[in-house]
Amino acid sequence: MSAQTFDVQSVRRDFPILQEEVNGHPLVYLDNAATTQKPESVIRAISDYYRHYNSNVHRGAHALSDKATQAFEAARLKVSSFINSPQPENIIWTKGTTESINLVAHSWGRVHLQEDDIILVSYMEHHSNIVPWQLVAQEKGAKVIAIPVDEFGNIDLEALSHLLNQKVKLIAVNQVSNALGTINPIDEIVALARDAGALVLVDGAQAVAHFPVDVQALDCDFYVFSGHKIFGPTGTGVLWGKQNLLENMSPYQGGGEMIEQVSFSGTTYNKLPYKFEAGTPDIAGAIGLGAAIDYVSALDRAAASEHENDLLTYAIGKGEDFSGLTRIGRAKKTAGVFSFILEGVHPLDVGMLLDQQGIAVRTGHHCAQPIMENFGIPGTIRASFSIYNTMDEVDALFRGLEKAAMFLK
Repeated sequence: MSAQTFDVQSVRRDFPILQEEVNGHPLVYLDNAATTQKPESVIRAISDYYRHYNSNVHRGAHALSDKATQAFEAARLKVSSFINSPQPENIIWTKGTTESINLVAHSWGRVHLQEDDIILVSYMEHHSNIVPWQLVAQEKGAKVIAIPVDEFGNIDLEALSHLLNQKVKLIAVNQVSNALGTINPIDEIVALARDAGALVLVDGAQAVAHFPVDVQALDCDFYVFSGHKIFGPTGTGVLWGKQNLLENMSPYQGGGEMIEQVSFSGTTYNKLPYKFEAGTPDIAGAIGLGAAIDYVSALDRAAASEHENDLLTYAIGKGEDFSGLTRIGRAKKTAGVFSFILEGVHPLDVGMLLDQQGIAVRTGHHCAQPIMENFGIPGTIRASFSIYNTMDEVDALFRGLEKAAMFLK
């Protein structure tokens, strides 16, 4: 199935919000890197839970709790299969990529990092893959060092190889940049890390919706992502980790569910994954994420990816013909993100004028200030694409940019 036969109109009918109008115009939603819209099946799964079997999970002695537990754990199984985890116990529920990274920084970093140890992060990382490492490094006397990025937005692998030594304990890198769309060569980064004895954490927030992910093939040590980036609900996330690492990490939070036995003489902790899941979880959110995984898994993913790539290629071509437009980030491999500036125009002003025309984009530094500083700019206008976007919407974007440019100049 090619992109030419990918039925984008059928996909669009699955997403109720795409029928909305904004400021009197049909919604053109091009802010998918910030959050994706939700198909009816996900909305219905969440509603059905609250309508028909709302209950807390685990240890329940009644039918509603049993049904909720089954659905909750079935969602974990779906995620496990989706990313090819060796076992579902390695899937830890969190509230998003940010919490997943903080969990690793807290539970692994505080134990294994010592004075003068090094965490390497790329210049293109989201703040959530920088700040947690800075916090633990400050506490332990370790260092966070940036991996250089070239003028096109590619990680400089040669520079990375020179940075690696016995003091480097972890490389934290995104699989796809939210600010540039760069697809990073995780296999090469992992190989370099292995030679140096370092671990690798991969931020997959921007990757999972665009192409299949296989954590065993990647051979990374931790993989994290957010449900709302892959058509699931906000407030849901996943931490996957290798069994031996998770087994040896201390709990991130204390409370119910994460314990085996509690007494004032001492407490013992639950087995994986529950050791890291203190308190009542977002049950509806996990069930909704499971429904989102079902939705994505039912697609022809190769055709969907080709459709998205065609959208990006089309936008890049139109951008090359647009006076005063400079694309930011022109890496060898990119996914879903068209990030740019207009000469003499502030990105925020462009975003507001596009919104008046019903076109939703993101403007600013995209929680990635270091890469903006690296390019010498305060921010960009970012159009980000998903499976339900169309060529007509790309055309609408550029018509909107023409109007905005005329108004602002």
